[in-house]
Amino acid sequence: MAQTSHDTSIAFVREEMVDASAAPVRDIGAIAWLRSNLFSTWYYTLLTLLVLYALYLVIPPLFRFAFVDAVWTGTDRAACTTIGQGGVQEEGWFGACWTYVGAYFNQFIYGRYPDAEQWRVNIVYVMLFGGLAPLLIPSAPFKGANILFMTIIFPVASFILLTGGNLHYGGFLLPELFTDNATVRFWIDYLVVTLVLMAIGYGIARGTDSNPNPIIFSILAIMGGLAVVLLLFAVPFGLETVETDRWGGLLVTLVIAVTGIAVSLPIGIGLALGRRSNMPIVKLFSVIFIEFWRGVPLITVLFMASVMLPLFLPEGTHFDKLLRALIGVAMFSAAYMAEVVRGGLQAIPKGQYEGAMALGLSFWQMMRMIILPQALTLVIPGIVNTFIGLFKDTTLVLIIGLFDFLGQIQASFSDPKWASPGQALTGYLFAAFVYFWFCFGMSRYSQYMERRLDTGHKS
Repeated sequence: MAQTSHDTSIAFVREEMVDASAAPVRDIGAIAWLRSNLFSTWYYTLLTLLVLYALYLVIPPLFRFAFVDAVWTGTDRAACTTIGQGGVQEEGWFGACWTYVGAYFNQFIYGRYPDAEQWRVNIVYVMLFGGLAPLLIPSAPFKGANILFMTIIFPVASFILLTGGNLHYGGFLLPELFTDNATVRFWIDYLVVTLVLMAIGYGIARGTDSNPNPIIFSILAIMGGLAVVLLLFAVPFGLETVETDRWGGLLVTLVIAVTGIAVSLPIGIGLALGRRSNMPIVKLFSVIFIEFWRGVPLITVLFMASVMLPLFLPEGTHFDKLLRALIGVAMFSAAYMAEVVRGGLQAIPKGQYEGAMALGLSFWQMMRMIILPQALTLVIPGIVNTFIGLFKDTTLVLIIGLFDFLGQIQASFSDPKWASPGQALTGYLFAAFVYFWFCFGMSRYSQYMERRLDTGHKS
């Protein structure tokens, strides 16, 4: 039975509304965050205190080593060693030797690239970061032109600038059938490869009940464009040729990481689609490729590319070591990328496929406009995780004689001019900072894109 303000059984009923009051201090702001995230229970409190104690043990000594006791100026090891070690520092001193990093900074960035030609590397750096920044900002204008620049102009211009161009080609597939001219044999082999790819594209189109003409024309366009690029690489632009064994430092790290990322994503998407294909041959090829590359460690892949692969090539065939490493890293990363993308494809509800087919879309139209945009959005964390892992795995190329950023730092330890007790620790601290800066940046950007493309699948 409803009660009213005139019910005499109620001792007191307020007849005026109370003004809204501010929440208690302990339920808002930093105090509320600490109570709910760090000290909500007794075991959370214990863990928080243990972590704080561990940070207390690590951070102050590290800060003191890196900044307070660090040496910022000097010309040789005397600046970073104690009097007893032949230097100028007091006994018991131990700090970072940043003057050594400054002296070797050029080698850490360019390796043994000639000093007079380093402007070419600087232009490549400017094009990379200058083109990448507006591409990653959703509100930046001219996205189409930017994508065209980063996918076509930048790779071609970077290769010519870094190597000097003026390449010479030779036959790589068929024996000497018609002529001894290496350039002519190269283009004959190139034509054979194009015909084989067109035959494969025709077979895939027939297997997916699609019109083969778009695939064949796409292959012709890609191979035709690649032929134009190869012709550009053969043009003598007057630049000094710089062999890849003189590259090193951050240059090699970025070349391997950027190439691996750019190549592995489209190949991984193709392999993921192939593994879910109804065509037995395409599916079998995709499964064998993915399981083979995932079944061996990256170190083995690099050894195979560096040591074993030249043994199977025709006599006299020269295959650049860095190019072999790039192919191995890209194939290895593509296999992992394929499994990440396949996870996204499996997460798409069956109704999306049925709806797309009900609209009369072809297989490729369905994938391009309906399925892949959703699948790739779902697996952004996995894709970025693969990219970060690839960026860090570039350090393994040191075992085949390529000096990446970390390898260049380790190579500098053998210089007696800067040998000191803190040299290695300073070098590794600098390497950790650079790798953290790149990897943390990729991680934060992926989180930003997840929030921006949030489709409601997050719990």
